[in-house]
Amino acid sequence: MPIPAVRVTIAGQSDRNGETDGSGQVNFVGMQPGTYRIRFDGDKVISFEREATVRAGQPTVIDVTLNPALPPPPPPPPPPAPPAPSPVAAAKVGPSGMPQILSIVDLAEKQLSGNQPRRETLVSCSGNTRTMLVLLNQDQPDRLYEGAETEYYVVAGQGAVRITGRETPLAAGSYVSIPRNTTHGIARRGNRPLILLSTLSGEPCEQAK
Repeated sequence: MPIPAVRVTIAGQSDRNGETDGSGQVNFVGMQPGTYRIRFDGDKVISFEREATVRAGQPTVIDVTLNPALPPPPPPPPPPAPPAPSPVAAAKVGPSGMPQILSIVDLAEKQLSGNQPRRETLVSCSGNTRTMLVLLNQDQPDRLYEGAETEYYVVAGQGAVRITGRETPLAAGSYVSIPRNTTHGIARRGNRPLILLSTLSGEPCEQAK
């Protein structure tokens, strides 16, 4: 079959170039005798080269069969879409409590009666902060809060706090701050109960106050 629009380039004594017409032909005139290098290029054919000799006073006819070019490879598939970010769970927050104004000393005096090993009174609870008045008549076992910070303020009595195995004495007015994921325990010292104001921050309140 004739192949139109093939670019023909001739290099030698007389350089020429042109494209084949609808019948697949191209003609060059005024060529000097000699040996030429001829190249055939096209968008739909594989490039091809050959040599030809032009003699004086004689037309030179060159027949060339070209092979079809391979189709271009398909475009690569689009990259996969990035995974959608997982929704961030809303932080749990307990109910809001009411403003509290009271005397911790008066409240502590009311709790002195009784010999329970541990006695707790809810002072306030709002959102993720809970404050308790704690009366200890014996040592408190070690505990750990994974998602909350703990603060202790000694209202009355004597005791000690154990943090990662190290014990530190406590007296009235002492303050202790315990980061989350920290094992700690409270011990009573002396003959009087140890009274603490304990604040837990980071866990939702069960009951607003």
